[in-house]
Amino acid sequence: MFGTLIVSTSPRWPTTVAGLGLDFVFLDTEHIALDRHELSWMCQAYGALGLPPIVRISSPDPYLATMALDGGAAGIVAPYVETVEQVRALRGAVKCRPLKGHVLDEHLSGRSPFAGDLKEYIRRPGTARSLIVNIESIPAIENLDAILAVPELDAVLIGPHDLSCNLGVPEQYNHPRFEEACRTIFRKARSAGIGAGVHSFYGDVAQEIAWINEAGANLIIHSADIVAFAKGMAADISQMRTASRMTRQVTRETITI
Repeated sequence: MFGTLIVSTSPRWPTTVAGLGLDFVFLDTEHIALDRHELSWMCQAYGALGLPPIVRISSPDPYLATMALDGGAAGIVAPYVETVEQVRALRGAVKCRPLKGHVLDEHLSGRSPFAGDLKEYIRRPGTARSLIVNIESIPAIENLDAILAVPELDAVLIGPHDLSCNLGVPEQYNHPRFEEACRTIFRKARSAGIGAGVHSFYGDVAQEIAWINEAGANLIIHSADIVAFAKGMAADISQMRTASRMTRQVTRETITI
């Protein structure tokens, strides 16, 4: 599945993005300044256009997950997850809405499974939402087997910047240590029958293809609208500046002659 990070809140943007052939859009409240109203508006707009909005919350907090889901998120990405306990709590928020408190704790612990009307209500059609956790640190990789064993986890997502920093090779995305960590995460997740992805912010297409074909990644968040704009505009302006300088030089030389 392919998606991209959407930063722009322009009302003209959703219909444009809908024509790109994406499977989903990624909305980030961890690093992008989006308030609750803007986030919900974007979720509703993209959802209505058939592009499920996957929202990264600002911390691995079940209450923030519930808030994003109430606004229309089709799935949650929880940042910098390192423990099984965090994943279990997030599972409760994403997969067992709207339950909280003691009843939810009893279910998550396995002591009191849902039954009867409550089970039917929680699992009613059209309410399923995806749970994805960011794997971005050495402790997360060390605990990965246990994290992957938590029921109803849909996918893990690599955060390249944080992971590279945690590995001691900041922003060195071709470093053997970083590549090995990514491949380990992909391999373990796919072996467990769970989705494995990465947000390649700077959009290295060749590296993303290698992760798909050679490492088993099946969830790619490619670049971002703001990155695509910056790259495209910079290239166009550079081309025009170069061409216009050449034209002026030719004109001056012609006049001199």
